[in-house]
Amino acid sequence: MKTLVTGAGGFIGSVLVRELIARGDRVRALALPGENVDVLEKQGAEIVRGDLTAPESLRGICNGIETVYHLAGRVTDWGTKRQFYSVIYDATENLIKEAKGRVSRFVYVSSIAALGMGRHLKGVKETDPTCKSGVPYNDAKADAEALVRTYHNEGKIACVIIRPANVTGPGSVWVKDIVERMISMPVPLFDGGRYSSSFVYVDNLVDGIVRAGTMDIAKGKAYHFRDDWNVTWKEYITDLGSFIGKRPFGSIPFRVAWPLGTIFDFVFNPIHIRPPLTRLALSVMGRDNDVDTTLARTELGWRTKVSYQEAKEKIGAWVKDNYTRKA
Repeated sequence: MKTLVTGAGGFIGSVLVRELIARGDRVRALALPGENVDVLEKQGAEIVRGDLTAPESLRGICNGIETVYHLAGRVTDWGTKRQFYSVIYDATENLIKEAKGRVSRFVYVSSIAALGMGRHLKGVKETDPTCKSGVPYNDAKADAEALVRTYHNEGKIACVIIRPANVTGPGSVWVKDIVERMISMPVPLFDGGRYSSSFVYVDNLVDGIVRAGTMDIAKGKAYHFRDDWNVTWKEYITDLGSFIGKRPFGSIPFRVAWPLGTIFDFVFNPIHIRPPLTRLALSVMGRDNDVDTTLARTELGWRTKVSYQEAKEKIGAWVKDNYTRKA
């Protein structure tokens, strides 16, 4: 099979490319001009250069491709509405227009954030509707999903939507960002860190993405991927901190943190300075996001393969290699 992967040089994309090549797929990897993707090239991926926000740079990118795995986006907890919509919604629109009529399947990697932010998502099903909240990342993902569904429902291209929970693993933002903050400043818990961390390990997620991209039953569906680990945020951050000799510091009630995050978002984002606290981070770390994964398990046969203990060992080794001297 000939596949196209966007965001191929990113945390999830690089693992997906590796898995697809191991399966025998011929992989075309989209990279930004100047982006270093030597590792992907050495693995055997065909590298093409382009910018998803510049439609003219995408001409012909889908020629000969059977399946598109669209992962590229803005992966951070801060930024303006325009910044998020440009690389999430506009980029998806540009790519799916180019893929229409050329590609058999379009797999869009969204996020559970599309279900709404600032509220508990525990038990929300894959068939439940998306919900906008005013948090730009959330809203851009929800609108991009609606666009993808429209293309599928109108028969223009068969589509699948993937909604990962919080993706972790060596190099994840949920490792790097937390460790770097713990090194430079105290990192508090929210509501005592009592809620589920709602993680999916990157290898477990990629297994689900490939299943959704290759099984006929997946067409037109949305799937949640969240591991069955029983790990709270307090446990996770304590474990991360132990690798660098740090611990979480204190706790802030969510009802206090949310208004602060709202103010910080509106003050700092427009001047392109990272806020000290964001609504997106609060929605992840201060709410229970254990979404329902029944559809992924029953239709795709997906299961957690990498346990929390295994994940912790791999993350710990990576953190020690990259941060021990800094701490």
